[in-house]
Amino acid sequence: MRKNILLSIVLLSICSALCFSAKVKRVDSDKLTDLDGFWNDNDVKIVCDSLIEQCVNSPAVRKKSAKIESITGEMPYAIIGKIENNSSEHIDTSIIETKFRNAIINSGVMNFVASKNERDYLREEKDDQQETTVNAKSLGNETAADYMLIGTVKSIVQKEGKKSVRAYFVDVQLVDIETNRILWTGEDDSIKKVVKRSKVKL
Repeated sequence: MRKNILLSIVLLSICSALCFSAKVKRVDSDKLTDLDGFWNDNDVKIVCDSLIEQCVNSPAVRKKSAKIESITGEMPYAIIGKIENNSSEHIDTSIIETKFRNAIINSGVMNFVASKNERDYLREEKDDQQETTVNAKSLGNETAADYMLIGTVKSIVQKEGKKSVRAYFVDVQLVDIETNRILWTGEDDSIKKVVKRSKVKL
């Protein structure tokens, strides 16, 4: 009896290992993959590529930036505000924020200053330096941002039986901090997916 129990435990362990083992295949990062129909890395790339190009080529942004540069001798400075997730699912909008910041810096249209959370860390470090180092960085010499980038991600979901349609709308604005004037606004509504769920067979 005891041998049968031990044999059953061993067989169950082997079966579990076989059933739950993972088979991993590496794919190119540019390859479109969509397993469940929800927001994914491909959607981030499609949306950001479209909106970033609109932003850096905006006549209003270029005109204002040229004016600031003629006065200060430097490209204008921008800061990432918040890309809010108002969709029906979990979306890490910090990825969108980072892609925007990196692409716009690399475009040579404007510079970026540290975000609010990053500035808090930097200020703590400078405060600590005042008491502990001989070459402490000066307080009150931070660079002020000229622009703030803000936006939202929204979604509309329609369902009928095992079929659903998911549509995403990403809206981004570049705002002049001094005047609150919206210099540029862009929307991408190119992400739309039809998802069919198969019946679960037991």
